[in-house]
Amino acid sequence: MTLMAIAFYIMALITVASGFLVITAKNPVHSVLFLILAFFSAAGLFVLLGAEFLAMLLVVVYVGAVAVLFLFVVMMLDVDFSKLRQGFANYLPIGGVVALLLMTELIMISFAVADRGAAAGNEPQAFTADATNIETIGRVLYTDYVYLFQAAGFVLLVAMIGAIVLTLKHRTNVKRQDISKQVGRQRKNAVAIVKVKTGEGIKE
Repeated sequence: MTLMAIAFYIMALITVASGFLVITAKNPVHSVLFLILAFFSAAGLFVLLGAEFLAMLLVVVYVGAVAVLFLFVVMMLDVDFSKLRQGFANYLPIGGVVALLLMTELIMISFAVADRGAAAGNEPQAFTADATNIETIGRVLYTDYVYLFQAAGFVLLVAMIGAIVLTLKHRTNVKRQDISKQVGRQRKNAVAIVKVKTGEGIKE
């Protein structure tokens, strides 16, 4: 067995075990930490497949932003998770049926790809000596799909502005910083020189 095969089995085992612990851990903070571990292991699997761009996305976007955000939200919110788990047994049969259907679909897709994937030319194309995988994706993304890429960025910008507008609350009787007043403040309006005799204080 080669070193790459050993690394694949180790990281695949860690990914599956971490994914299982995400949904079985009683502590939500531990669930988020196991999710981060699963993302890291999946990123290692993508590196073994030659898709280092997807591995970078998993680490930078999901681990560095989404999972850490989940962790902070879970730690900051005072949520009573015991009440949330009270109806777990009632939905267990439906969840089991859905999980069984998803597992059946995944097995069918795996056999279909194994039988016809190579013949149909659906194997992932590895990078060549002339251009790496990331460079190839960048060329396609910024040439053939540049308008769609800009449109996606515009949609995300509108969504971000909408979220800020909906959640921003202007409270009254709150002192706010005014940069123009601070910059335009003069010395005569800010400093008062008072001559005080020795042994006497300032009378208001």
